[in-house]
Amino acid sequence: MNALKSAMPRLVHFSAMFVAAALTALAFQKSVLAQGYDYPFVNAYEATVIGTPSIYRAELPKQVPKQELGLTVFPKRRIPELFWYHDQLHYAVVRQRQKAPLIFNIAGTGASHNSQLMQAMEKIFYKAGFHVISLPSPTHPNFIVTASETQAPGLLADDARDLYRVMQGAYEQIAHTIEVSEFYLTGYSLGAAQAAFVAKLDEEVGAFGFKKVLMINPPVSLYNSVEILDGMIDAIPGGPDNFNAFFESLFQRFAAIYRDEDFLDLTDDFLYFAYKKDPPSEESLRAVVGIAFRISAANILFASDALTRSGVVIRRNVSLSTLDSLTRYLKVSVRVGFVDYIRHLLHPFFEKRRPGVRLEELIEESSLQAIEGYLRGADKIGLMTNEDDIILAPGELDYLRSVFGSRARIYVKGGHCGNLEHKDNVADMIRFFGAGWPGP
Repeated sequence: MNALKSAMPRLVHFSAMFVAAALTALAFQKSVLAQGYDYPFVNAYEATVIGTPSIYRAELPKQVPKQELGLTVFPKRRIPELFWYHDQLHYAVVRQRQKAPLIFNIAGTGASHNSQLMQAMEKIFYKAGFHVISLPSPTHPNFIVTASETQAPGLLADDARDLYRVMQGAYEQIAHTIEVSEFYLTGYSLGAAQAAFVAKLDEEVGAFGFKKVLMINPPVSLYNSVEILDGMIDAIPGGPDNFNAFFESLFQRFAAIYRDEDFLDLTDDFLYFAYKKDPPSEESLRAVVGIAFRISAANILFASDALTRSGVVIRRNVSLSTLDSLTRYLKVSVRVGFVDYIRHLLHPFFEKRRPGVRLEELIEESSLQAIEGYLRGADKIGLMTNEDDIILAPGELDYLRSVFGSRARIYVKGGHCGNLEHKDNVADMIRFFGAGWPGP
């Protein structure tokens, strides 16, 4: 939401910089042996925040032939004045010159189609010879405003229907410009879980007939994962009330290193250098992840609340315009976690549509367990994740091993999506969509 960003630009910019790779498997059913995997960070929070330094990344093209496009999903939908800049659903397409497979890629929680990890994955798959369509997360404000049927994202089956509608529209829009041999599907973080639900829907509808689907660092239970991430905000010294002071101190710390060294831009390599020069505590790293997630949650809450008139942050009788100050809504939104969004907006909203539905039912629906039978039997679906993924609750890694078996690649380290650009991870992605992974 641009309004939130303008209200606290430095906070949002550096939050995005520190955890762009967060928000955002090399063995068979077993984990990759640490001895043969040179990803540098053994601390999950280091990995999540810093990502993959360039010396450990796969060699990828600097640029790809990318086109930014817009899609009108609901022609009769009236866009409120406050969201005038979300006139269409924004997505991107990367084309090969020849006939090739087309892979749809779904962004993680709150991320746009053009986030850092999405751009990296475009380069990965383009180099491997695929067309790519990059889609924003259904939890990104642009998607909520233009492409979500309910405008209250968070139920995976509903989000999948919205994504499938967008995929069909996007492909129809560009089909005359490319030759497609077959269709693939992937996504990271929340986008990975949504990809599984989209794959199941496609089995029923058959618009694409996805040949292969790769889930990268998915949550098992959306509720469990957001509860973990929400809790990280408490790692701020002094608690959430010290939000601004903590971030200002972190900003000053990194700015001092940036001034003193010969860096041209604020890349993952700068973060790697700064981390080695002046390592923050694990508590500070947890707080950074918590802040970034809280900002994403604030964007989701504000957009959905304004559109559904749920009254969580904005009074139901208030219609905001472009002239209204949104600062006070920012202050409220960043203090409300994603769990609060689920409890106080999502549940009451769907309770009106499905009288008597319990919160526990919605939580169950927004987990991989809701489609476990399908996942166990879907040979075309693969999984990549990490033993130390910070969004997995106790027992959930074993659950993923049980469900996916030899279709899983589980790395010993990497945090949450921190190792996505590592050369070995990239090789496994390409191998999966090529010849596939052999059995154990």
